[in-house]
Amino acid sequence: MKRIKNFFVNVYKNRVWLLMVLPGTIWFLFFSYLPMFGTVIAFKNFRYDAEGFLASVLNSEWVGFQNFEFLFSTNDAFVITRNTILYNAVFIILGLILSVFIAIVLSELANKKLAKVYQTGMLFPHFLSWVVISYFVFTFLSVDRGLLNKIFEWFGLEAVSWYSETEYWPFILIFMSMWKGVGYGSIVYLAAIVGIDRTYFEAAMIDGANKWQQIRHVTMPMITPLIVILTILNVGKIFNSDFGLFFQVPRDSGALYPVTNVIDTYVYRGLTTMGEISMSTAAGLYQSVVGFILVMLTNYLVKKIDKEYALF
Repeated sequence: MKRIKNFFVNVYKNRVWLLMVLPGTIWFLFFSYLPMFGTVIAFKNFRYDAEGFLASVLNSEWVGFQNFEFLFSTNDAFVITRNTILYNAVFIILGLILSVFIAIVLSELANKKLAKVYQTGMLFPHFLSWVVISYFVFTFLSVDRGLLNKIFEWFGLEAVSWYSETEYWPFILIFMSMWKGVGYGSIVYLAAIVGIDRTYFEAAMIDGANKWQQIRHVTMPMITPLIVILTILNVGKIFNSDFGLFFQVPRDSGALYPVTNVIDTYVYRGLTTMGEISMSTAAGLYQSVVGFILVMLTNYLVKKIDKEYALF
């Protein structure tokens, strides 16, 4: 009884803060936790029932792990897993390096008005839809009217069929991801750098440290905990792909599937073209479980190195 009483007392004391987080809590309940009931479809041969979705789930035949067995017996499982992991690993590493670099450069600019102009310019691509960006890319890579092929023709070179040549697309996708996301990613690091007590830099300057030494011995150690936490969270999303990047930018070209097909696009095509809800759910569940394991494993390794940098 004492614990229950203390619980209600704490709720009453923190009622203002709890009311502030209530909308977010409701959102998570309805759009994150409630849909988890649907993961049971991964273990069933889902068939529509006239009585509605709930009846369809309950009345569908239970098939256990057959959907997973079929998924991993195909070559698609290896391709989508390989592409998803490798692309996201590059995005995490390269995105971290570029975001921190840009944040440091912006924080060191003496002209703060100019720094805001640069920051706004780098942030703008984040707010563009991948649908819009896909048309921008198409104006450059179109076979007959693309800018790049026109330049090649002007120099007497042969036009390239960009949307059927797989060797170029890993670089194109990485470039587009960095172009769109690095500016937004640098905001958090820039805020952390701006929040560093300036007396640390003044003390370093008194000791004779130049700009590079200040960055190395003051800035980087101060933002390292933030870097570690964000990296752990990003590792947890290594099995989640930016659907627009991998579907819209290559324009869903079948010739590019070996290098553009990831788990998210595989699930989408499974739903839209084959209607395989059970198979798509199995792929999505596989994606979520592995992501959860990676977060726990990464956090465990970080905790072994330094508990202060661990997420929990």
